[in-house]
Amino acid sequence: MPFAVMDFELAEPIKEAITGMIQDSDAGYLGEIPELGENFASFASNRWGWKVNPKEVRIAPDVGVAVIEVARLISKPGEKIIINTPVYYNFFNWISEIHCQPLDIPLIAPSTLGEAYRLDLEAIETGYRDGAKVHILCHPHNPVGSIYPAEDLLQLADLAHKYGVTILSDEIHSPLIYEEGRYKPFLSISDSARDVGISFVSATKAFSFAGLKCAQMIAQGERSTSMLDRLPHAIHSRASLYGAVASSVAYGQCEPWLDAVIDYLDGARDHLAKLVSEKLPGVGYRKPDAGYFGWLDLRGVLNAEQIQDVANLMIEHGKIAVASGSLYGAGGRGFIRINFATSGEILEEAVNRIALALSQI
Repeated sequence: MPFAVMDFELAEPIKEAITGMIQDSDAGYLGEIPELGENFASFASNRWGWKVNPKEVRIAPDVGVAVIEVARLISKPGEKIIINTPVYYNFFNWISEIHCQPLDIPLIAPSTLGEAYRLDLEAIETGYRDGAKVHILCHPHNPVGSIYPAEDLLQLADLAHKYGVTILSDEIHSPLIYEEGRYKPFLSISDSARDVGISFVSATKAFSFAGLKCAQMIAQGERSTSMLDRLPHAIHSRASLYGAVASSVAYGQCEPWLDAVIDYLDGARDHLAKLVSEKLPGVGYRKPDAGYFGWLDLRGVLNAEQIQDVANLMIEHGKIAVASGSLYGAGGRGFIRINFATSGEILEEAVNRIALALSQI
């Protein structure tokens, strides 16, 4: 249950496009594909009211590669890059790859189960003031499922503008929003956001073809655009032909499929809440605002030693694989992340196995 891949059939237009290419022996290099930018611009306008010029959409192999290469332009080895834990664990790997150091400014944890995690803007300003040049933002957030309020993003953009910080906004889960109008892409927030920010998006999570390898980078300010202009052209050509075609088809033809998936996931997050309430007494769970991860709080049912080894204990006693919250930083200790983008039967079996493990440890 730990991985970020949905347990669903691909959308038929994507299947048809890829199988058609195979049948035509079309397996060459990725060249220019203007329809991807055009289709993303239409998709962004339809879903979020975000106006994007198709020429602002650039291609990279995946979000990780794109963030790494942009951060490499800005930060020198040894410098600090801000992240907000608990956060997608590969952020640590990306920072390490360019020989920089993570500066963790943890999210403000909710005081009650019904609240969401928030950015600690006061502490972030301190980090900006102390010289950090790059802030990798996760929005919508993985693993906690939060969407940052527009007023927080406005303040964040103004702070970054004031201190000359570049915000690299990982928005890969942005198509998977449950409440229409709740989510605002970072670059859509203000002129300051467009000046300081670069958005990194991809169809691969929401349409479930991560192995096809294609992401998009968007810059809409003079300063941020000049940064992307400095990237090598190979960052485009190293993306997958199939990933680029699948992305173009996803954005252009598969919104009805996505709407159906979101409706299903909305029911699945409710189903998980019901299962946790019935079968996992003492375990906390807040339904996410976006994405398909259950972020389960086991701190009330495990001791410190058990928390440290929770993933192994789940496998040993429940034959259930989960992602230990410790992977996501210190603030994740005592949590586990599970994927609810699967059938109701599998989700119920997973919760039963977690309950079994907790009863035996």
